[in-house]
Amino acid sequence: MRWENLADDDAPEAAGRTAALFAADTVTTRTFDTPEFRGITFHEIRARSIVNRVPGASRMPFEWTVNPYRGCSHACVYCFARKTHSYLDLDTGLGFDSQIVVKVNAPELLRGHLASRRWQGAHIAMGTNVDCYQRAEGRYQLMPGIIAALRDHANPFSILTKGTLVLRDLELLKQAAQVTEVGISVSVGFVDRELWRTVEPGTPAPERRLDVVRTLTEHGIGCGVLMAPVIPFLGDHPDQLRSTVRAIAASGATSVTPLVLHLRPGAREWFMAWLGQHHPHLVRRYERLYAEGAYAPKWYQRRITGQVHELATEFGIGPAHRGAARRIPAVQAPAEPEPTQLTLL
Repeated sequence: MRWENLADDDAPEAAGRTAALFAADTVTTRTFDTPEFRGITFHEIRARSIVNRVPGASRMPFEWTVNPYRGCSHACVYCFARKTHSYLDLDTGLGFDSQIVVKVNAPELLRGHLASRRWQGAHIAMGTNVDCYQRAEGRYQLMPGIIAALRDHANPFSILTKGTLVLRDLELLKQAAQVTEVGISVSVGFVDRELWRTVEPGTPAPERRLDVVRTLTEHGIGCGVLMAPVIPFLGDHPDQLRSTVRAIAASGATSVTPLVLHLRPGAREWFMAWLGQHHPHLVRRYERLYAEGAYAPKWYQRRITGQVHELATEFGIGPAHRGAARRIPAVQAPAEPEPTQLTLL
């Protein structure tokens, strides 16, 4: 495994080269003989940085991310982040699912970064690469320290997850929502249980994820649903879309945003191998649909988006609007002086 000169794929280049994420001699490799972690290897590292700038060419509507893990035991066959494991000389298939890098010092690094005079309090997105509430979080418990740091600095943030473990941190999220903007989204692309078992084998069931949406909403934390991915020819039938949007609406989601499957290098090869094994009759159709690159044609994306938005209107929820954020009511000034908060977006 290649640890030397491992660079953060989101980090900007400096002095003609990318800075190493961590020193090779700081890696500790562990395995745990428990049912939930059997077959998984954890590589504990002390990272040198934790707040990453999103490349300028990215389509993402945010500029900064925090990713305490690399690799993901959710084992979603379509995961776009698979390519990042090739930087470790690990394969982007089973290696991505079972070789998990854990940045054990993530909370302290983040707290130090937020305290820097150079940091202006920009929005930080989490769960945008791999899920920060995957199974590993149950053991390493990095997110409570991360959320506490963001709360203490009144720094706006958002979390995207398929994990039900986010409810463990409900109290911290409520505290943070009193002082800054907190956005939570849960990813549920479909409610078809057979499809779920084959393409997302390591994730909680879709209905359990929608229970998360319901619970967060009941506690005053608005939660949207990223309906992703909509999988062509397997999860895009009108009846499937209707069932999914109906379930999302019943959960109390504040919004639903559809996203059609995209197949970047690394993910594409793994997904197409899976498709050939489970649905060989669809291989040629996928090759035609994705002939121009990682994204489905615009006409197909527009069709799915239009169908989902019509269903959302029918069931009483609206699509999320880019740039929109849930506004947190202003908190009354305390009787005693407090440290000056960072400027919010």
